[in-house]
Amino acid sequence: MQNSDAMALSAALLAAAGGLTQRIHEGVVARGFEGLRPAHGFAFARLAPDGATVTDLAVHLGMTKQAASQLVDELVRKGYVARRPHPADARARLVVLTETGWACTRAAEEAAAEAVGAWADVLGEGGAAELRERLLRIAPGGPIRPAW
Repeated sequence: MQNSDAMALSAALLAAAGGLTQRIHEGVVARGFEGLRPAHGFAFARLAPDGATVTDLAVHLGMTKQAASQLVDELVRKGYVARRPHPADARARLVVLTETGWACTRAAEEAAAEAVGAWADVLGEGGAAELRERLLRIAPGGPIRPAW
């Protein structure tokens, strides 16, 4: 691949990712969830399965523990997450989504489906499925995080 082709592909992927992030965020806001930034959605993605410690969240988001703690404090104040005793470590606290946090996560999933559905309108169902399969082959398995 030529350098110019690599740059064009890089730019297209970054633009698609940025556009997807923005459409999901706009969809969440349109569904009545306010006071959130796109970065909060990346935190929700880590918290959704079983919760996480602030340290886990900091690693996932690529930020300091102090910054992750401030983000959690903000989400607690807004009612999206709660701190609970950690089931395996008495010294740690587990950050979990509240009912409002789960509802927001479901709203983000709906918004993502709408955004990706628009891609299928352009690429066709087969093209969208092929894009998904190819991206899953090359995408890293690591955390999904914002580009700070």
